[in-house]
Amino acid sequence: MDRLQAMHIFVRVVETGSFSKAAKEFATTQPTVTKQVAATEARLKVRLLNRNTRGVSLTESGALYYEKCKIIVRETEEADNIVKLRQSQAQGLLRIGTSVAFGRRVIVPLALDFMAKHPQVQVDLSFEDRYTDLVAQGIDVAVRMGKLADSTLGARFLGMNPWVLAASPKYLKTHGTPKRPAELSSHNALIYSSVQGDDVWRLLTPKGEPVTVPVTGRLRSNNLSAVLAAARGGLGIAALPRYVAEDSLVSGHIVEMLKDYALPEQEIHAVFPSPKLVPGKVQAFVAYLQGWFGEHWWERLPKA
Repeated sequence: MDRLQAMHIFVRVVETGSFSKAAKEFATTQPTVTKQVAATEARLKVRLLNRNTRGVSLTESGALYYEKCKIIVRETEEADNIVKLRQSQAQGLLRIGTSVAFGRRVIVPLALDFMAKHPQVQVDLSFEDRYTDLVAQGIDVAVRMGKLADSTLGARFLGMNPWVLAASPKYLKTHGTPKRPAELSSHNALIYSSVQGDDVWRLLTPKGEPVTVPVTGRLRSNNLSAVLAAARGGLGIAALPRYVAEDSLVSGHIVEMLKDYALPEQEIHAVFPSPKLVPGKVQAFVAYLQGWFGEHWWERLPKA
């Protein structure tokens, strides 16, 4: 038994005035508690308690030792309680990681709203389009797109990220509106290189059958804002996440096409370093995200 536990037992023997009562509190036997106190006295080479038929009483040395042990035990209990409270409540610094475009357009307003609802939480937002090691980077929770690889990470499904094909009315008036996926090959494609880097767009027919269309275009970028700006400027047809395109679709700066053909959707997950002993701040933020994402979640975003 460690020294701190021995101190705790000694304190409770003194405060209850009984080896048997202390043993009951620690779910052990009276002989075990008696031996533990005796071992402490042997280690210190001093008698701490006087034993008699009426109970126990402190020696002079025992009284001094009790006062110090009592402080140590109380401080230890307070330290445990502080950590447990912090674990169960939404408070402290929450480090959030996400991709650049999704983070700016979606996670930023959600994080600000979460902070307003939880004033004891501070947020550190990191934006990276490349894969990040949560443990190495000190990230508490990340929001990621796509299927998750098997790992030791904790994860919660949030929703789906749909994509659309869109172009400006000006472009379509000049070049015509494609009626079938195959016609996309003859148009100027605005390629988001982080996803469509192979110059191939993959769609699903109304019956769920896959269609592969090779595309070419004058603009290629790993930045969705650049691709959207080019589409709004009439430079071609873009495949865009719905959350990126939504405001421009509503305003009429771009229009959706081939609505009967679906681009593959991406799963959205909240991931965190471990599924065990998840801090309260992470549990609260993930629960908040799960409550927010739902059908047509992109329509609830604030205007950009």
